[in-house]
Amino acid sequence: MKAINRLLCSLLVAGMCVWTAAAQENKTYILHTVEKGQSLYSIASMYNVSQTDIIKLNPGSDRKIYVGHTLRIPLKKDGTAAETYHTIEKGETLYRLSVRYNVTAQALCDANPGLSADNFRTGQVIRIPAPDKKPQPTPEQKPTVQSEQPRCKDMHKVKRRETVFSISRKYGITEDQLVAANPELKGQKKIKRGSWLCIPYPHTAYRKPDSTVVTTPADSSLTLPKKVTARPQKSIKAAIILPFLESNGQGGNSRMVEYYEGFLMAVDSIKRLGNNVELYTYDSGSDTRSLGTLLGKPELKDMDVIFGPLNQQQIKPLADFARKNGSRLVIPFTSKDNTVFRNPSVYQINTPQSYLYSEVYDHFLRHFPNANVIFVEAGNGAKDKADFIKGLKDELRNHSIPTATFKEDATKDELKPALRADRTNIFIPTSGNNLVLIKALPQLLLLVRENPEFDIHLFGYPEWQTYTHDHLETFFELDTYFYSSFYTNDLLPAAKSFTVNYRKWFGKDMEERYPKYGMLGFDTGFFFLKGLSLYGTGLEDNLDKMRLTPIQTGFKMQRVNNWGGFINKKVFFVRFTKNFELVKLDFD
Repeated sequence: MKAINRLLCSLLVAGMCVWTAAAQENKTYILHTVEKGQSLYSIASMYNVSQTDIIKLNPGSDRKIYVGHTLRIPLKKDGTAAETYHTIEKGETLYRLSVRYNVTAQALCDANPGLSADNFRTGQVIRIPAPDKKPQPTPEQKPTVQSEQPRCKDMHKVKRRETVFSISRKYGITEDQLVAANPELKGQKKIKRGSWLCIPYPHTAYRKPDSTVVTTPADSSLTLPKKVTARPQKSIKAAIILPFLESNGQGGNSRMVEYYEGFLMAVDSIKRLGNNVELYTYDSGSDTRSLGTLLGKPELKDMDVIFGPLNQQQIKPLADFARKNGSRLVIPFTSKDNTVFRNPSVYQINTPQSYLYSEVYDHFLRHFPNANVIFVEAGNGAKDKADFIKGLKDELRNHSIPTATFKEDATKDELKPALRADRTNIFIPTSGNNLVLIKALPQLLLLVRENPEFDIHLFGYPEWQTYTHDHLETFFELDTYFYSSFYTNDLLPAAKSFTVNYRKWFGKDMEERYPKYGMLGFDTGFFFLKGLSLYGTGLEDNLDKMRLTPIQTGFKMQRVNNWGGFINKKVFFVRFTKNFELVKLDFD
């Protein structure tokens, strides 16, 4: 008997341990639904945790994640305050969350600039700011009941088989009081397990149905701050912070100077439209110490927008400065910094790789719905496009698009059996290296010439624009496409006109490197200065209305999450047609 009792006790303790572990686990992670373009790196950056920590909670996520995949994200302490995130559940409102976490609705909105009535929905993740530190009433002080909204003594998470009756009895209130504090309960026969209920103070007077009952305010009236009214801004303050001098302090950094020169042309264009631009220019040096001196300048606190820096170690301090002072930081160059995932003031122009590839896959599948893809495998172990090819193959497989693979030195006779008369045949090298093109193009040309009845194209990469001089005629004959977030060519009227004007302004040509920094300076300057002149402080709410024709760099700025900044998701397909036309395909 004693043995049986010991066994039962052991099982009970074990059961309690399991239950306790489960309860603790539920408090140590949130659920994140993977969205288009997100990678394990970007998701880890959003929540300030390591990829290793995510993989531990989600075995196999290091090999593959996909859109719609739900990941467990471990919560982590950051500094002195607990960093809290919340996945919105069905039926939750902004008011209910403000009560649950003891913060104001405005504080929630301030912590999530991307939050709006349109995206406050089940599954969205929001960042929870630190709770209000207001003194709690002493026993002698009766809590003040505000007339505009009920006060909640507690929040109750509904358990299995609980009812309005059982919950109201548990807290010593009437059923009508519980329903008054939780209007969504009206007419419900069952309460969803796991949902949260506001428990009003027991001493709150019960009011009859024909009395005026104070109800929970709706999000539309409480809540999500209305979009800032867009008003034209006639005067704009902008700063450029770049390393104009070489690291040894001798001579100029020619590419930074070229960017600045293009930016000056944008300022001139904005002024011709009737706006005033105050432009401040600073040399950032090459380290954070030199940047610190600049950030002490009082005029920088008044900037509407700051452009820079070049050096990655300077991004975070400059981004923190911009956020603190209500400015915007436009980063024209690097795509490898993760500050944008946690700072709402950042605009990152150079698209992070995972988002860029995701956009390319989407446009490819829409542009070639009936494709037959033939991969040309690079020799010498070239792996520069391994991630792109892996992701593309997954997408093609998911859409039942046939594929084949051949070596880069395959002959036309070896390639011909892979062609399909009923589909669009697209050859894609697995490397962006020019050596692959040099080896593969001759046989592809023969294949096209000997089989005119087949629809054949070549598809490739941004770096191909640097090979145009070597392969221009071949690109036309193979009806070639390549993707890029930037493109320019003097055959395009806008680029030709800008090149002529740049030469008139500065008495020189831009460097023959891509992207051309003079054009990058003009495009980024004109886009943001024009946006501010049109919408002022309402720019963030009107980015989708910006319809500008760029010289080189396109813009499709979208916020990465509710508490982060913006990345550029613009992708072009550049096409060299058989009719010797150069077409820049612009996707919305």
